[in-house]
Amino acid sequence: MAKKHILVVEDEEDILALLHYNLVREGFRVSLAGTGEEGLETLAEDPPDLVVLDLMLPGMDGLQVCRALKENADTRHIAVVMVTAKGEEADVVAGLELGADDYVTKPFSPKILIARIRSVLRRRESADETGADQVVVHIDDLVIHPGRNQVTVKGVPVDLTFTEFRVLHFLASRPGWVFTRYQIVNAVRGDDYSVTDRAVDVQIVGLRKKLGAYGKYIETVRGVGYRFKG
Repeated sequence: MAKKHILVVEDEEDILALLHYNLVREGFRVSLAGTGEEGLETLAEDPPDLVVLDLMLPGMDGLQVCRALKENADTRHIAVVMVTAKGEEADVVAGLELGADDYVTKPFSPKILIARIRSVLRRRESADETGADQVVVHIDDLVIHPGRNQVTVKGVPVDLTFTEFRVLHFLASRPGWVFTRYQIVNAVRGDDYSVTDRAVDVQIVGLRKKLGAYGKYIETVRGVGYRFKG
């Protein structure tokens, strides 16, 4: 089995060296980049399975890199784990809104980061393996196809992030059921994922906007969470 390829984009050389040592020791193939621009070049030349992306980079910052990665059809499927020194909710929410999969806050333990990486890769593999066996969801002209990770409205594809797709499929495949934000995060990202209520709300806001008239099917249940109208 081929080794999973991890790209680390980080401007602090000591952290790059530390992560390279630990990731290689854990059996990953590792590429390194010291700037956002260099990271995007590496992505184009040798696409990784996952990017560890520092948000505080010189020049092109991490959020700009994440946006460029997710807007490119050739790289948007690549998983992203953000690293932030600030630990501010705004940074986390912005990254998740762009399609990042998880985040860690500096200072962090290499063991914690590696656990996060493995968790993200497992979730991606699980989604790929089970997706083809899941039933396609049809709501009038809205079609949610888990095997293809694709949503269409009247035959026109809707551009969703990986997380937005999983949130939508989770809710739409259980119409009428009410789920708390914690339950949604647990189903989509796993119970080892730490996230704020606002980050979940951001995903819902994004879905409603992108689904247009079908956004109304995602209902807010005050004081509880969300449900897909049955």
